[in-house]
Amino acid sequence: MLARANRLTRGADYKAVVRRGRRCAGAHTITYVSRVETDGPARFGFIVSRQVGGAVVRNSVRRRLKALCYASLEGVAPGNDIVIRALPTAASASFSELQADVEKCLARRPA
Repeated sequence: MLARANRLTRGADYKAVVRRGRRCAGAHTITYVSRVETDGPARFGFIVSRQVGGAVVRNSVRRRLKALCYASLEGVAPGNDIVIRALPTAASASFSELQADVEKCLARRPA
């Protein structure tokens, strides 16, 4: 589970990352990465719309993305804000396919 310090919680923060962040598209996710001025911990946010599926499916996809981000937290530089948008294909994707998407995009993040 991501600690509160590692989560984006305000809508304004999500909007800023999506508008100003670098975009990386995968088969099942779109990842936005933005460097902020503070050297606080890396923060993650997730967008899983109704197009992905019903509430159970959306929450399952969100939980899998959170687990992937928690596992890769060590390799993410402090001060990065990351928003991961799940595409409708994420509902039928395996854990390893989601992991490949997330790792590919986090490897391309700004320093």
